[in-house]
Amino acid sequence: MSFDLAALTAAVAAHGTVARVVIAEVAGSSPREVGASLLVWRGGQSGTIGGGALEFAAAARALNVSGFSRHALGPDLGQCCGGAVTLLTEQYTADTLPDGRGQTLVIRGDGSMPLAVKRLIDRARAQGQRPAPQRLQSWMIEPITTPQTHLWIWGAGHVGRAVVDVLHPLPVFALTWIDTAPDRFPAAPPPCVTCLPATDPVRAVSLAPKTAHHLILTYSHEIDLALCHALLSHGFGFAGLIGSDTKWARFRSRLRNLGHSDAEIFRICCPIGQKSLGKHPQAIAVGVAATLLNSQNTKDGATWMTHSSASEA
Repeated sequence: MSFDLAALTAAVAAHGTVARVVIAEVAGSSPREVGASLLVWRGGQSGTIGGGALEFAAAARALNVSGFSRHALGPDLGQCCGGAVTLLTEQYTADTLPDGRGQTLVIRGDGSMPLAVKRLIDRARAQGQRPAPQRLQSWMIEPITTPQTHLWIWGAGHVGRAVVDVLHPLPVFALTWIDTAPDRFPAAPPPCVTCLPATDPVRAVSLAPKTAHHLILTYSHEIDLALCHALLSHGFGFAGLIGSDTKWARFRSRLRNLGHSDAEIFRICCPIGQKSLGKHPQAIAVGVAATLLNSQNTKDGATWMTHSSASEA
């Protein structure tokens, strides 16, 4: 987890004073990990530190207290988890938001910076890494959220909408969503998603980073094929295509005729999803999301379980 400065900034712009509650330390069993956070404002909240009694109590007091607080989940809150968590609660306004320009970490605490914090920062810089969120003495260190993967989603039909619905809350992905007309998108798409209407979607391929991931989910087999052809020529980190085994066999033949080798063609994964989850759009989205997240966590590249499905309509 990390400090989602963009989400905090948007919440402050919309609601004024916003409290942020983050799990700073965990001992034993806990409903969420260090770095999980919750935003609270008068009349609402977003994010989660695990739900249940801990989150209810933290949200109720978030706008009125600051600093670290320790909570034994069983004795203090009656939760079945046998551990304890330390929370850090802070309030932010437009004047007190962290300045994220050129920064990769949010570091704060009382008094002079401890030597342990300085050593952690120096070691991370020397290794070219970002430290995990953690509390050191009375200081809290968190990396600022930066999307690790550009994910382009081609198609705003049922499956495309389901995929965006599942993935957009995850800060690891920067989502670009493409379809042939503005009215193909929902009336109120998620604010963190870049919607790109393109009468000819193939022309938008040149705008994508060559390392981007792609999910091809359009309503048209011809558009799907043209996108596969364009991506093979442009370059990509990963490309997944919705469809049946029969559709993929026909696409492979047509892509060969367009001059692509089998080695290139088989970089495209088709069908996508997980067969065991079924063919419902949300089930396909869950399968795709699980594999993407596994790929992010292992850094071994995407190994896709397949799901036979008709093309998106």
